[in-house]
Amino acid sequence: MKVRVPASTANLGPGFDVLAIALAKYIEVEVLPSEQLLIETVGEGSDFPADDSHLAARVAKKVLGNNNVRINISSEIPLARGLGSSAALSLAVAAACGAKDPLGEAVFFEGHGENAAASFQGGLIAAVTVENKVEVRQFDLDERAAFVLLIPDRQLATSDARSVLPEILPRQDAIFNLGRLTLLLSGLGDIDTLITQAGQDKLHQPYRSKLFPEAEILMERLISAGALMACWSGAGSTILGICHKDRAGYVSEQGSLILQSAGLSGRSELVEPDRKGLVVTGK
Repeated sequence: MKVRVPASTANLGPGFDVLAIALAKYIEVEVLPSEQLLIETVGEGSDFPADDSHLAARVAKKVLGNNNVRINISSEIPLARGLGSSAALSLAVAAACGAKDPLGEAVFFEGHGENAAASFQGGLIAAVTVENKVEVRQFDLDERAAFVLLIPDRQLATSDARSVLPEILPRQDAIFNLGRLTLLLSGLGDIDTLITQAGQDKLHQPYRSKLFPEAEILMERLISAGALMACWSGAGSTILGICHKDRAGYVSEQGSLILQSAGLSGRSELVEPDRKGLVVTGK
């Protein structure tokens, strides 16, 4: 079976480990019978060892009971940039292997569900684990919303980004994020009401800034260029600017200059949201 799965951007500022939006950057996976494990990768991730340690091989083995399959992967989702590459791959391989619950399989490997749920369902979602089951809810996403990604060449591993987070947080910081979360959901549903403060966060971005000190200036300059709000994409290193469609092209053009002004190599991309999620493209 062959499936296509979109990338995702998670957290969105105050929605830490809960909110995500599917983005129109894709990974396509085909799984075919084989006498032994064969993994062929084109695009992002093509330099990974094609052996039992590969995430695709581990997912296939869990779903099928063995990994005697040929797995063809074509990906345009950058790795270790906060765009849900591992969630998308896990989901795509599980689905291509015929898993009854591909989302559940992806969450098993991810540990939390928002990236995988966005890639599975498309659009803007919240994913919450309730009694060992991931509950997914979809929210309105204004058709006029567009997304600018500043994608540095510098990778930032999610494990490193999680290691700097404190175990205990001040109550006022939790209240701060809850308030911003309401502004964010309202603004994403009606882009005319989205304000810069909707992207503010006190639970993860400030602590992660020591790993990527340029992030703050990138966000500030995206907003100065016309983005309505800006935040880390997932655990970084990609920075996300949410824009009105009418302004997004200009913001994206400025994005390359913004990266250069911060002394970073990388690229700026204007990306539409994906609203379909996982799609079977071949049997």
